Amino acid sequence: MRALAPIRRLVPLALAALVAACAPTTPPPAPQPVTPQITDETLRARARDQLATGLKLYDTGDYDGALRSLTGALEHGLLPKTDQSVARKHLAFVHCLSGREAPCRDEFRKAFEIDPAFALTAAEDGHPIWGPVYRSVRNQLIAEREAAQGKSTAPLGKAEQLLADGLVKYEAGDFTESTRLLEAALKEGLKQKTDEVRAMKHVAFCLCLQDKYPACRAQFLKIFTVDPDFDLTPAEAGHPQWTKTFAGTKAQAKQRPVAAPARPAATPAPAAVPPPPSPASSAPKKG
Repeated sequence: MRALAPIRRLVPLALAALVAACAPTTPPPAPQPVTPQITDETLRARARDQLATGLKLYDTGDYDGALRSLTGALEHGLLPKTDQSVARKHLAFVHCLSGREAPCRDEFRKAFEIDPAFALTAAEDGHPIWGPVYRSVRNQLIAEREAAQGKSTAPLGKAEQLLADGLVKYEAGDFTESTRLLEAALKEGLKQKTDEVRAMKHVAFCLCLQDKYPACRAQFLKIFTVDPDFDLTPAEAGHPQWTKTFAGTKAQAKQRPVAAPARPAATPAPAAVPPPPSPASSAPKKG
């Protein structure tokens, strides 16, 4: 019996070891995936890629896809100002081409706010769909800037109001009504020479845009009589509707001889005064 005592003490230990061996083993915890660190440079590169994708989609005519990619590129807020203007410009194009004028105007305005020197190319400016919207936004911003500087506080005169109304009609594409208003402003008499030239210039633009090229040429030529140094801006000069007409008129105006100043009329010589009679001739004759 004494020999069996150690064996009895070992039985519980063996059973415990057996239970432990049969128990299910818990697998070690799986390693956690390493989250890639997102830096500003990563987001900047992503924004550039989205901008490039948006421009490619725009060129292929996928305007919905371009809208998504260009918007995504801007949402990162890390594009340089020039790239932001490019993205805003093409978003404006997409909205205008889709018949959404209000967001088209908003995008053009944002492009100007990002870069005050923002401008379309000559070909883009002449586009019949978004060109008038772009010019309207640009003129509105100019007017707001001048008003903020206190240049537009005084009410406009009749001629100046006609000029302003005519420019609004021009931007809206109503070239017939614009011509009527601008010619009325010229007839009324604009006070500033710059306003006179501006009115005449836009009359010429209206005529060329209506394919009235002889009248357009005559109008351009008339401007040079008011301002011999007149010229268009690079964007205006490159417009496809009048670039050749203006270039030919400018060359013609430069070849015209400058009128010599009128010479003052000669002062007439004073009439000859007869000499006084001599004493001999004035003495009475003897009879």
